[in-house]
Amino acid sequence: MLTVKDHNDRAAAAYAAVTGKYWIEALKDGRHVLIRPLAEKDRDREYAFIKRLSPESRHMRFLAQVNEPGTAMLDQLMDTDNKHRVAYIAMVHEDGKLIEIGVSRYCATGEHECECAVTVADEWTHLGLGTLLMEHLIKAARRNGYHQMYSVDSASNSPMRDLAKALGFETQNDPDDSRQVIHRLQL
Repeated sequence: MLTVKDHNDRAAAAYAAVTGKYWIEALKDGRHVLIRPLAEKDRDREYAFIKRLSPESRHMRFLAQVNEPGTAMLDQLMDTDNKHRVAYIAMVHEDGKLIEIGVSRYCATGEHECECAVTVADEWTHLGLGTLLMEHLIKAARRNGYHQMYSVDSASNSPMRDLAKALGFETQNDPDDSRQVIHRLQL
């Protein structure tokens, strides 16, 4: 098992080779992760990330049972324009390569409103990664002129409920589906 220092030292060279806009963030346990905008070159990485999620995590993310992310789903997930459709991925250096361990995204649903989602790999939960990803997403939404962000989630998704509360979202029951809740944040 690598120490935090060993993890960060090994990751530093891989992170330094990344081009474009990115951030190096520390998790609660001290390990560093790289967060950057999702790019088309991440398609295989995104597919592998979804496949590694537990069935429960995939269900919480997509509000449906997803066993195999198909081409149409990946096309939709990869479709970003950095204004109306924004996504950030978190990566770590593992076994000589960068792997995706989390993603946050929003999509405009109105002139000043966007729907958001965040997913963290099962083995990387409870380390503050969801918060870091959402903080970058919220800043982007504000910068792009959105006034409200919301997320539709399973009422049984307690980690999302806790994250939404910590970030200042207000939660209400979904009037159209009692199994879901809607978290809203005024930006």
